[in-house]
Amino acid sequence: MTRVASLYLPQLAIERLARIERPHALPEAPVSSLLPVDDDPGACSVPRGGGWRPGARWAGEDHAKARGGAMQASSLPRHQQPSMRELGRRFEAAPPPFRGTRSAEAGEGPAHAVTAAWTWARPRILVETVGQREIVTAACPSARELGLGPGMVAAQARALVPGLDVHPAQPELDRALLDRLALHAVRAWTPTAQVSDSQALWLDLTGTTHLFGGEEDFCRRLIGFCRRLGLTARVAIAGTAGAAHALARFATRPVVIVPPGGEVAAIAPLPLAALRLSPEALRAAARFGLDSVGDLLPMPRGPLARRLGMATITRLDQAIGRAAEPITGVVPFEAPVAERRLLEPIGTADSIALVIGDLVGDLIEALRARGLGARALDLMLQRVDGTEQHVIFGTARATRDARHLIRLLGLRVDTVDPGLGIEVMRLTATRADALDAVPLAATFGGDGKPDDLAPLIDQLSARIGSAALFKVAPVESDVPERAVARVGPLESPTGWSRWRRPARLLRRPELLHNVVALLPDAAPRRFSWRGKAHVIVAGDGPERVFGEWWRRDGEVWAVRDYYQIEDADGGRYWIFRRGDGVDGTTGDLSWHLHGVFG
Repeated sequence: MTRVASLYLPQLAIERLARIERPHALPEAPVSSLLPVDDDPGACSVPRGGGWRPGARWAGEDHAKARGGAMQASSLPRHQQPSMRELGRRFEAAPPPFRGTRSAEAGEGPAHAVTAAWTWARPRILVETVGQREIVTAACPSARELGLGPGMVAAQARALVPGLDVHPAQPELDRALLDRLALHAVRAWTPTAQVSDSQALWLDLTGTTHLFGGEEDFCRRLIGFCRRLGLTARVAIAGTAGAAHALARFATRPVVIVPPGGEVAAIAPLPLAALRLSPEALRAAARFGLDSVGDLLPMPRGPLARRLGMATITRLDQAIGRAAEPITGVVPFEAPVAERRLLEPIGTADSIALVIGDLVGDLIEALRARGLGARALDLMLQRVDGTEQHVIFGTARATRDARHLIRLLGLRVDTVDPGLGIEVMRLTATRADALDAVPLAATFGGDGKPDDLAPLIDQLSARIGSAALFKVAPVESDVPERAVARVGPLESPTGWSRWRRPARLLRRPELLHNVVALLPDAAPRRFSWRGKAHVIVAGDGPERVFGEWWRRDGEVWAVRDYYQIEDADGGRYWIFRRGDGVDGTTGDLSWHLHGVFG
C-alpha cells in the first residue's frame, strides 16, 4: 500500500529571507521563575575575558558573611523575610532555547495551523524581472492583508502601499534550501524524497510511518521541525503523489490524512488547478463551465481529451491512482566504486594483490574525475559459494595516492579467507572529501616543507587500530572532565585554557578518605588514596568551579573547590572538595582526587 506525503511551504521565499535576518532580531527569551536567580554572585579574584572559561571564584570572608546573612534571614517570620532579589541569587534559570513543548511545536493536534512567527516593520514583497516589468513573486502575510500578492506588477504594489519593502527574488537559493531539506528527509525520515516544485517536497512514506508513531505523529513532528526552522508548513498524506500534492495546497486544513482508497472523494471538491493543469487547459475548462475535479470524473475520456488535452487525462489518472507517477528520490552521495568479475576464481595472496592494484587504479580515476579523495574504503570479496567478506579501512586525510592505498590494502590481505576461490571483488569509497590541487612549496629544495604524517598514521592505524591514535582537544565546559575530548591525530587543537591543569586527568574523580582540612577554604593537611596515606607539605587554592545548571538540575547549586597540593614524597595532585564549606546544599563536603601533575 503506497503512502505519499506532500510537504508544502507556501511562504518559502519570504521566510528564507527572514531566516537570514533572524540573528539580528531574536525575540527576548522568557525567564523562568522556577529556579532562583543570582543577581550578585560575589567578588571574583580572577579577571574575566580572554578565553571561553569564565574563570574561578574564590571562597572568602565576604561570601561567608553573605551566606550567614541568608541563614539569619531564614530564621525570621515569613512575612519579615527579605525577597530573594535582596538576598542575592546565584543562577538565572531559563528554559532550553532549542526545545519546546509539544503544544508549542505543533499545537495540541495535527489539525491546528502552524505558522512561523516572523514579523517585519514594513510589508515585504519579492519581485522578479520579466521582460520590461517587475512582477511580484511572493508577499509576506501583512502585505497580503493589504491586497498584494504574486502576479501583481511591482509598480502597482508600490503605488498601493507607500514605504513597501521590496527585495529581489532568488529562486536558486529557494531551490538550494529545498534540496537541503530533501537530503535531510532521506537521512532522517524516508529513503525516498523528491523536490516536486519550487515550494514542495514529496516523501514516500510507504512502510516508514510506524517508526514515528503513525502518520498523525509523523505530521506533527514534520510541522514542528519546519516551525523550528522558521518555515510555515502544510502536509497531506494520500495514496498517490498527485492527490497529496493537491490536498497540501487546496485543502482547508494544514494537515490532511486521506485513508487508503479515499483519494477520489478527497480531491473531488478541489478546483481544477489542484491537478497541475496548464493555463490553456484551465481557460478551456472555464469556458465549458468545469470548476472542480469532481466535474471531470463522470465525463467520457475521449471528448475530455479533445477539449482539455491528453495531459489533463494523465494528471487526473495520476491523482486517483489509475496511472503511475513514480517518485525519483534524491541520492545524498553516490559513492565511487570499482569492480572486477573474474573469469576464474582466485585464492592466492599474489593474485588477490594483483586485482587490488587494478581496482585501486580504476577508483583513482573515478575520484580524480569528481575532484575527490578517499577517506574510507570498503573492499568486498565474494567467494564462489556466495558468501562475502569485507575489508574496511580509512585514511587520516583525503588521498588519491595509488601506492599508498595499495600498501594499506596489502596489510589486510592476510585476513582474507578465499575458501574455494574469489570470483568478484569490489572497492568502494564509502567516504570521500574534496581534494583539489595542492600548491608547491616556496622553495624546490625541500627545506621548509613539513613532513606529511598522514601515510604513517594510516599504516599505524592499519596495524593497531584507529582508536589507538588520537589527540586531546579542549571543549567549552567549566567541568574539567567535560573540558577535553579526543580528536583525530592530524587535528590542530586550539583554544587551550590558561589555567594550569594536570598532565594526567582521571576518567572519574576518585574518593579520598581520612581527609584532615580546615573549612571553609584551607587546603587539606593529609588524606588517604588507594590505601596509602599522604601528608601535605604545600597547597594552593581554592579554585572554585560551579556546576553547569543548563545540563542537569542536580548541578544548579553544585560547587567544587579545587586545590593543587604536594605531599612529603614529592607527588603533586589535583584534588577538590564538593561544596563551598558553608552551605550544605552546594555539596556533601567529600574530597576527591581528579588528576596528577608530572
